[in-house]
Amino acid sequence: MKRRNTPAKEAVLNLLSSSRKALSQDAIEKQLNIVINRATIYRVLNRFCEDELVHKIVAEDGKQYFAICRNCKETNEVLHHFHFRCLSCDSIECLQVPVNYSVPKGYKVQNTSCVLTGVCKDCS
Repeated sequence: MKRRNTPAKEAVLNLLSSSRKALSQDAIEKQLNIVINRATIYRVLNRFCEDELVHKIVAEDGKQYFAICRNCKETNEVLHHFHFRCLSCDSIECLQVPVNYSVPKGYKVQNTSCVLTGVCKDCS
């Protein structure tokens, strides 16, 4: 379905596009140049997820982050890559290198949702 472009959608997409790291709804709200209420931001983010423009990362504390993964579309890895959350600066980023894992015989992985935590290269 063709969705209508709005100033809110454009502002959120521009912010996510310019960010090299995943952003929480709170961070998006603080960094926007226009005033958009919290419900509208969540609605926009969820539509972007439905339309596969961005992907949602749920950290171990349950907080949601949203990102445009630069290499996901080319490699078709939107659902099959890992993320890293820095405990020092609280940033989350897509890991661009494969993280190997295995599952018991007979299991077939269809989706992965994994956030590794530690200290990022900028903070270490």
